[in-house]
Amino acid sequence: MKRPSSLAALVATVLAPLATHAGDWTEYRGPRHDGSTTEKISTRWATGGPKVLWKVPSNAGFSSFAVAGGRCFTQELRDSGGAMLETLVARDADTGKELWTAPLGGMKTGDGGDDGTKENRGGDGPRSTPAVLGGTVYTFSAKLLVQAFDAKTGKELWKRDLAKDHAGRNISWQNAQSPVIEDGRVFVAGGGAGESLMALDAKTGAPLWKTGDEKITHASPVLATIHGVRQVIWFLQSGLVSVDPKTGTELWRHAFPYKVSTAASPVVSGDLVYCSAGYGVGAGAAKVARNGSKWTATEAYRFPGNKPLANHWSTPVLKDGHLFGMFQFKEYGNGPVKCVDIATGTVKWEQPGFGPGHVILTASGVLALSDDGQLVLIDTNASGYKELARADVLDGKCWTTPVLSNGKVFARSTKEAVCLDLGR
Repeated sequence: MKRPSSLAALVATVLAPLATHAGDWTEYRGPRHDGSTTEKISTRWATGGPKVLWKVPSNAGFSSFAVAGGRCFTQELRDSGGAMLETLVARDADTGKELWTAPLGGMKTGDGGDDGTKENRGGDGPRSTPAVLGGTVYTFSAKLLVQAFDAKTGKELWKRDLAKDHAGRNISWQNAQSPVIEDGRVFVAGGGAGESLMALDAKTGAPLWKTGDEKITHASPVLATIHGVRQVIWFLQSGLVSVDPKTGTELWRHAFPYKVSTAASPVVSGDLVYCSAGYGVGAGAAKVARNGSKWTATEAYRFPGNKPLANHWSTPVLKDGHLFGMFQFKEYGNGPVKCVDIATGTVKWEQPGFGPGHVILTASGVLALSDDGQLVLIDTNASGYKELARADVLDGKCWTTPVLSNGKVFARSTKEAVCLDLGR
């Protein structure tokens, strides 16, 4: 190896193997915790669709991808000695080659999916998405088991069983939260009285704090800054609950109805926190105020019912004061994408034909994956729907969030996973 010619070069040489890529998508909702990335993608796709870098079978479930360090991670249902186990799968991000797997626990028939309507039954399989921090992958299973694995080898580093160790209380269809990580803390919920909300040490799994007596939903928490204060916000059966991520001290809460299942995460815009659920619950927003150490949250607006703003499990993204996403409830195959003014809840435009898929926000527009496998790039113009590109990319049911990382789109259905080249 050529000797570095300066101290700066020496430092760069030593740190190079440890560097993370700016385009890594490290957890559900991305490294910015809001479903967005600053990456640009091509807006002109070939007639046959973007170049397919790889496509592989991917069995069952709605877990999305975490991508970091040249590897991608998701959770599938795998047969292990006759038992169907929720399984963490690591692949080479460039080739799709399976590198290792790690079992996370069993799932019995009927554990997964929606409310059992025959033609649209969700089926069995994981719904939580892994997270990556440095060289470690973190998972949160349907059975409330939190685990950490070496990203290169798949070796288990630690585990914490919320059900056994913390009097955990699961939910119908079982846990669908994904682990959320910041500043060496892994945020999870599902424990019993006095420890329902938790921050675990990312290195050891030891609880850094635990608090509350809340019953969980299927929604993952978000991290955001409101009035200059960093906070982690859960959407629980009692409603929105915000706590200090370092101490677990409650900052504010806002009551919101719960029925059957809440699965979409909150969306934060300044001092407004939007939330929504299906099953007739509808949508609303809380306006958060701070006066010294005193916090309050009051209702900004509320729209009960499945229209106009119910989000079944699809979390919208925010751009220039507008929400973009799948606002619908059980409109399989035909539900609309909508643009909504987050300040008032006013629908600016809507376009049918998507079903309950998912969206992310890129620097080139909203990237949507419909429930039947159509990948669509949509302009973020609030004046009207404008489609920039579209391709049929997956077979099977697609209730999973697409991911953009270093010019590649990673997407899954209940049958297969695909990686597409969408770099500019």
